[in-house]
Amino acid sequence: MIQVATQQHILMPQCKVLIKKFWRFGRWVDVVIDDKLPTINGRLIFVRSKDPTEFWPALLEKAYAKVCGSYSDMSSGTPSEALVDFTGGVHICINLSDPPTELWELMCRAGESKSLMGCGTPQGETSANTVLPNGLVQGHAYTITGVRQMMSRGQAVCLVRLFNPWGRGEWNGDWSDQSPLWETVSSQERAMCLSVVDNGEFWMSLEDFCRFFDDLDICCTCPDILDRETSYHWKTSVYEGRWLAGKTAGGCMNNLGDSFWTNPQYRVKIDQLNEECNSKLIDKNMFVSLMQKPDKRNRALVKNLHIGLSVFQVTDEFKTQKGKFPASFFNKNKPVVQTKNYTNAREVMEFAMLEPGEYLIVPSTFKPNETASFLLTILSKEEAHIHETSGGHSHGHKEVKETREADEEKGILFRQIFEKVDDVDANLLQELLNDKVLKGDLKTGGFSIDACRSMVVMMSTNVNSKLNTGELYSLWKKVVKYKDIFLYTDVSTNGALSQSELRNAIFALGIRVSDNMLNMLTVRYGTSSGHVTLENFISLALRLVSMKKIFDRFSDGMNLTLPESEWMQISMCT
Repeated sequence: MIQVATQQHILMPQCKVLIKKFWRFGRWVDVVIDDKLPTINGRLIFVRSKDPTEFWPALLEKAYAKVCGSYSDMSSGTPSEALVDFTGGVHICINLSDPPTELWELMCRAGESKSLMGCGTPQGETSANTVLPNGLVQGHAYTITGVRQMMSRGQAVCLVRLFNPWGRGEWNGDWSDQSPLWETVSSQERAMCLSVVDNGEFWMSLEDFCRFFDDLDICCTCPDILDRETSYHWKTSVYEGRWLAGKTAGGCMNNLGDSFWTNPQYRVKIDQLNEECNSKLIDKNMFVSLMQKPDKRNRALVKNLHIGLSVFQVTDEFKTQKGKFPASFFNKNKPVVQTKNYTNAREVMEFAMLEPGEYLIVPSTFKPNETASFLLTILSKEEAHIHETSGGHSHGHKEVKETREADEEKGILFRQIFEKVDDVDANLLQELLNDKVLKGDLKTGGFSIDACRSMVVMMSTNVNSKLNTGELYSLWKKVVKYKDIFLYTDVSTNGALSQSELRNAIFALGIRVSDNMLNMLTVRYGTSSGHVTLENFISLALRLVSMKKIFDRFSDGMNLTLPESEWMQISMCT
């Protein structure tokens, strides 16, 4: 059962502080509000209960208004967005103009599992909420509060109970409060279900429901409601990604021969479905959701891009492909699943039935060179092995082994150096790194003297700004390790990391960074084209790891909390 997080009360001199949790793009966030509510002449302006002593709906509304930016920002968006934000559940959207044959059974299972359901009427010629002759409101959201099957004149009738959030205004067609059809059911069912009062809640047949409403939104903890009698649960994988203009924003398949292949790619391997998992209501075994993240806090200011996704089957010719799939793959293969239309919604999704094998999921914007962040959620009935191909292996095991053997030779070189000198200063370190240790790996000018001075300061434990044998050996091991990570994530093999490759390289260091921090790091350590060279990545890695260790030590020992942005900015400026 999905439940909204309960509120906590903290006593303050003037008012109470309430903390509520909302699910925002892949993580739970705390929202802090006080218990002061906007009123006019002592009457609540927005949401209010019939019981004048009940305030939790208004407080919940205030907290969500803070999430959206303001009260006025809540006038935009869709019910499905709120359902997901309030519960963190999985959103399933069903087009009622072409509903599945199992729609009624699906709605019954959703009701039994306490899943949340909502729906909406089509928009009229204007944006106004016009009340139609049948009592329904155009372009209006409704809540589904129940489903029930009754016997009427010897035949089973499927009825849906809906609620108008205005608390008034009801459907006046078949099975409405005044409908004579209620005389055709048993007195027990009539007494249990019928309430002749204009409270916004009403019944209608499933046929009329599909006729007068556009979409059905179901928000559940997971798509288990799609299965009949099985305790087998779906597996969930969530990935954060980003389309970056000029790099990873290739647009839709209209740009097939040009830039489509540069979009983020996610390779999926689906195993054979277990026999005990075959009892399913809908013949699907994978659910893919693509949600774009806003670039502004205020919802009304957010301009959603037109987004969509495509799923390709990996053919035998490309089974051994490492890293990102090239344009030739997409020219030769058509998608097995794709969104019918690119829409400017916050979220698009696709249900699919995929045979065991390997697939490639490509999320994209409709137009190329549009920058935005996204959240890709993949739910599968059977175990699925997923990884982002842009972080793939561009170097084989043989090449890595050869580089390690070469590094062993450079270790001997260090011992030879210290037979001649006692300590290594920045000038000697620069010569050693550029001409000896990284010779053949550097594509640009190598380490600057300032970069080497910074390394000496970070690694040295004495005041003479020189490295002894142990310190230089420790630095050498780090340089070799970070070089391996660089070569491992340099999928393009051009001697510099793109922003997406840099993200994978930083992740290999055991550090996660936000999109904003990644952009800042690219500006600080990247070239004018936004690429990070080997020597700059090593400098970045040394500072990042060093600052992370300091942060962790202080945080554990002194119960100190430091925002990611602050320690990242410190590491960038050292």
